[in-house]
Amino acid sequence: MRRGRKPRLEPATLPRLRATRGDLRFAEFCRTHLRHVKGEWAGQPLRLAPWHMRDIVEPMFGTLRPDGLRRFRTVYIEVPRRNMKSTIAAAVALYMLLYDNEPGADVVSAAADAAQADVVFSARQMVERSPTLQRVVQVYKRELLVPSTQSSYRVISSESYSKHGLSLSACIVDELHAHESRDLLDVLTTSMGSRRQPLMFVITTAGFDRNSICWQFHEHAVKVRAGIVDDPSFLGVIYAASLEDDWTSPEVWERVNPGFGVSIKRDALEQECLRAQEMPAYENAFKRLHLNIWTESSAAWLPMEYWDGGAVPVDVDALKGKPCYGGLDLSTTGDLSAFVLLFPDAQGGYDVLPFAWCTEEGIRKRSQTDRAPYDVWARGGALTATEGNVVDYDVIREQIKALAALYPIKEIAYDRWNASQIVTQLQSDGANLVPLGQGFLSLSAPSKELEKLVLSGKLRHGAHPVLRWCVSNTVIEQDAAGNIKPSKRKSTERIDLTVALVMALARASVAPARRSVYEDRGVLVL
Repeated sequence: MRRGRKPRLEPATLPRLRATRGDLRFAEFCRTHLRHVKGEWAGQPLRLAPWHMRDIVEPMFGTLRPDGLRRFRTVYIEVPRRNMKSTIAAAVALYMLLYDNEPGADVVSAAADAAQADVVFSARQMVERSPTLQRVVQVYKRELLVPSTQSSYRVISSESYSKHGLSLSACIVDELHAHESRDLLDVLTTSMGSRRQPLMFVITTAGFDRNSICWQFHEHAVKVRAGIVDDPSFLGVIYAASLEDDWTSPEVWERVNPGFGVSIKRDALEQECLRAQEMPAYENAFKRLHLNIWTESSAAWLPMEYWDGGAVPVDVDALKGKPCYGGLDLSTTGDLSAFVLLFPDAQGGYDVLPFAWCTEEGIRKRSQTDRAPYDVWARGGALTATEGNVVDYDVIREQIKALAALYPIKEIAYDRWNASQIVTQLQSDGANLVPLGQGFLSLSAPSKELEKLVLSGKLRHGAHPVLRWCVSNTVIEQDAAGNIKPSKRKSTERIDLTVALVMALARASVAPARRSVYEDRGVLVL
């Protein structure tokens, strides 16, 4: 039994709106029946900003097909924080509940988790502040009912709700970048097939996971706007800075925040920008939340625009016979195992050859849990599958032996904590393996050297997709002395190839100082 307010006697019809055109009816509904619930305008009528009307409301409710039904069925809004995304989303939900002329309207707001679901449901407070709507709508904790039209509006989360069996007329999706999979979106989309003019209204800020459903929506919106993809039912609205923009410039802030000076105050952004400049780990958060720039992780280590600058092809044949250094990061059970070869050149740069392995079972599972296309990488040859559900070290050993026959591998660094039988076997094969600790003492210098190489464009990696993914996932730890190292604990996704790259660089970068005199002049016999 639902808990909520006492049921009231309902009027036969809803209050009438004078406007006849869809976009003007929506604006009249907001102005007449809805009020702000938070901030400096709390209690005041909800008057839409010019950009709301121009970019969202007019095309969404004012553009019709020849049969008189709405043209746009999916509306994707990607703008920075504090531009009243949630406010207009709540207004859209209530309008679809009350004035869409859809018999038995069924509206939901979908959030990534229960906490965010409560944020989305500000529509309940809007109803509670409207004497007119209170006479029509029954209010419950996470549901609004309109008995006179047998319509309902509910808030759900992906973690706790059974979504099958729905017949939705409208769906509000909040902060799509926080949704871990596309499962909820797929169920909600298919649940609207029986409605005349269903509406999926998606709001979000930029994210950092380019294997996510949000990135897919973002890319689709960009291609539709550019005319690359023909999708007349999709409306995409994106306000974002580019990577070339000066992220510290107030002019850029104003251009990408349509609510600048109204819902977003200049002095607030100035404070946040200063914080980002003083705390590099916060820089990505500022860019993503306030400038709507898609970053590569919540606190990424290496700037991916510089990393991508090293995506020049690596000529594997030209490297044959050239000395190199390896880094080996072995996994346990079904995780990624990584091996990286570094080939130094005369100009202080390096060519990179990465190799990765995962079990067939691990590839299937990781494609889901890591939200990364392991299966695609395996088919493309960037990832080698091994049989079973435990990594077959014999496969790794054989491939390293084959590589050693092509390239003189001077040293291979490995994690002494994770040493196993393969280390002994490789040593018996003639490989020179060097144990390397995973603390600041061992990894800080090569980590800082890797930064310099990437920023100076002296690292050539051929755009290897698994390596790029690991680098984009990598978050660093820093001690009080300023030493740094890649952190598997803080990084939310796999970084095995990054670690192997740093370990290889740890040996390659000290090699000249460790060169034996006998390698230059040979052994003198007296």
